Amino acid sequence: MTMKALNIFDPSAHDRDMTTRRTSMHPIRLHRRFSGHFSRHRLVSVALALGAFTNAAHADTIDFAAPLNGWRNSAGDEARYTQDVHYPAVAVSTPEGQSVNALIAGHIKAAPKARPRTSVGTLVVNGTPMPQRIEEDGAFSRPFAFGAGSNSVELRTADGTRKRVQFYDAYTGKTQARLRIVLAWDTDGTDLDLHVVSPDGVHTFYADRVAPNGGALDVDVTTGYGPEIYSSAAPLHGTYLVYVNYYGNGNSGSDMTVAQITIITDEGTPNEKSETIRAPMRKPGELTLVKRFVVP
Repeated sequence: MTMKALNIFDPSAHDRDMTTRRTSMHPIRLHRRFSGHFSRHRLVSVALALGAFTNAAHADTIDFAAPLNGWRNSAGDEARYTQDVHYPAVAVSTPEGQSVNALIAGHIKAAPKARPRTSVGTLVVNGTPMPQRIEEDGAFSRPFAFGAGSNSVELRTADGTRKRVQFYDAYTGKTQARLRIVLAWDTDGTDLDLHVVSPDGVHTFYADRVAPNGGALDVDVTTGYGPEIYSSAAPLHGTYLVYVNYYGNGNSGSDMTVAQITIITDEGTPNEKSETIRAPMRKPGELTLVKRFVVP
């Protein structure tokens, strides 16, 4: 019997042989490969669907009383953005009679026994994160000077629950905060203070919160986390100095805390700029110049 030998130097013969071997093995490999691929794909799809369902379900536990989604016109409103300070301690609170158009407020629906005395969530206002204290009954509230145009507010809790609302304020004559400086920190039971020195030499801080030049500090938070917010509708041209003072730590049991300072200019306009600086604060009594910046 004559056997035909494979000529390894004949490209056509080599190709035919490789094609034969690939053809015989290809269906099995193809089945295994794509079966695994489709299985992983289905698992990922199911996981994403479950995650979306869970987030949607959790979002229903957060109820915003203000602001609400949609369109509004805040013409004629009067609102307070500075708050009364009652020592030795104060949390961010809402003044009585505060306009609903200058308010962030709501409630988290949860079993009271499952909630500690108070907790802290994250409030993200127009992209700027800040801590938000949540009371034992799930209530949260703080005043906020929203600008005209599009605004968004999102609350995120420690367990990952989040809800976002977005609205449009059509009142074009509204006073806009052209400069905001937001101080927050990462520990409870600690007292950091925001100090701002404007180009005219005016020093705005907890003991003198409303400046003659229009700048104002909203509240002095002495119980931890913050935020303390300095804002100005008509910032002066020149150099601003931003200091953080570590006033005290009460009974927190820890000296170290990290301050986060966010500086926003021309908020809600095409020229909006935002910068966030983090500064470790190591012990009470420390005073740190965190940022020097120029308003042109």
